[in-house]
Amino acid sequence: MNLNTPNANEALQTKNRSRNVAPQSGICSRCVDGCKGNCDMFVASFRGREMLYPSPFGEVTAGSDKDYPVDYSHLNIMGYAIGAEGIEADPDHAIFPKVNTETWYGATEKVKMKIPMFTGALGSTEIARKNWEHFAVGAAISGISLVCGENVCGIDPQLEINNHGKVVESPEMRRRVEQYRRFHEGYGDIIVQMNVEDIRLGVAEYVVEKLGVETIELKWGQGAKSIGGEIKVNSLERAVELAKRGYLVTPDPGKKANQAAFKDGSIKEFERHSRVGFLSQDGFMREVDRVRKMGAKRVTLKTGAYPMRELAMAIRWASDARIDLLTIDGAPGGTGMSPWRMMTEWGIPSIYLHSMAYELCRRLGNKGAWVPDIAFAGGFSTEDHIFKALALGAPYCKAVCMGRGLMIPGMVGKNIGRWLNGEDGGLPSTVSKYGTTKEEIFVYYQKLKDKYGDEVDKFPLGAIGVYSASEKLKVGLQQLMAGARKWRTHLITRNELACLTEESSKVTGIPYIMEAYRKEALKIIDA
Repeated sequence: MNLNTPNANEALQTKNRSRNVAPQSGICSRCVDGCKGNCDMFVASFRGREMLYPSPFGEVTAGSDKDYPVDYSHLNIMGYAIGAEGIEADPDHAIFPKVNTETWYGATEKVKMKIPMFTGALGSTEIARKNWEHFAVGAAISGISLVCGENVCGIDPQLEINNHGKVVESPEMRRRVEQYRRFHEGYGDIIVQMNVEDIRLGVAEYVVEKLGVETIELKWGQGAKSIGGEIKVNSLERAVELAKRGYLVTPDPGKKANQAAFKDGSIKEFERHSRVGFLSQDGFMREVDRVRKMGAKRVTLKTGAYPMRELAMAIRWASDARIDLLTIDGAPGGTGMSPWRMMTEWGIPSIYLHSMAYELCRRLGNKGAWVPDIAFAGGFSTEDHIFKALALGAPYCKAVCMGRGLMIPGMVGKNIGRWLNGEDGGLPSTVSKYGTTKEEIFVYYQKLKDKYGDEVDKFPLGAIGVYSASEKLKVGLQQLMAGARKWRTHLITRNELACLTEESSKVTGIPYIMEAYRKEALKIIDA
């Protein structure tokens, strides 16, 4: 099984010269003195640390292409010919458009969503900043939650802080909250994420007290990397400014040698890094209590692809603190700001991690403890992914968190707007075959116009892209649920899945497909 290509990848814009490659090292089987490139090692020989990240940084999202021994494709969804749950079992009544895809999460004051999904954390990356309006309005009109990620205040060029180093005003954060709230209709919520730097800056206090944010998410990690978030900065002055705000900036912009290298052109950019956090149960409980006391209605937790020990800590501590939602993000994830090799090679892959989570949640529940609502994340993009995650984690999993799966529609819609204005050569044939106006191209444009009137003409087209993709996911999920005879999301169970391999059955605890419903079948035959 070929699990990796360790010395060349499209994400890094590199490739091997040789037809044959040593599997483990990724080095060409015949490495020639005088080769003109273009493998990772070749480019790293003169660009060094720049080769850690997908490129062009800030312009792309990237997801690992490592092929794990077991993944969600090894699960198949069961469809039935008898029964109906959540609706009258009548062929004229139990039709798939009547499937209710709504879900909810929260320990006390529940948040409803029209579809059991929400966005990944869109934070301080350039790709999140410049596409935010498309993502935010799209999430709001789709009726799903939106996560505003880490470091948004910390990198705001117009950030105002007081003498104690706390946020007084952040126009960028205010813009992000207001753009989601403008079209929010009671479904979903904007969740603002906190990392070490955000806590030090007093971001939670600012967004709760001044912007009216109701949900704060504490962050332990993510599936794509095991360190804090990064961005790249192509200005020496900006790099110095971020270093003064307390961020780790590499190479050190305060050193004369690095300043000279930047002016000479050899250093073309600096990296701003977030610090890694260190966990303690007492510290976690104190932080949850502190955020609640400042007025947050809900506190959520995001954890990454750590081993089962840390996963157990997240689940148990979330239970003790009555956290409103625990998001469990598996490797490799997808991001625009993670070191490529780290994203490919670290952590517990999603299906393994999510299977562990189910086991631990069930064990905790069997002890009589309260089990928090959970969400799964890590490489999801389609309606069958949503169904499988809900079923694998049932009854604890309430939704999936999607990163690139919801970012891409926003970017596509945005670019259709640019192409309609004649940019980049105008509409490509992949789009123009559907029409030459936004009304012709976007299948839901008139539906949205019926609801919002002339206001829809002011929508960023990326928002309509997100809405269009969300509708596809919703209808696809309705069809899968109807096939499984479940007309409400909370009725989905693990019985709706079967494993295609015995190995995947061992990992997940879901029956091997040759054993699924075997007892019932033999009972019918032997009757």
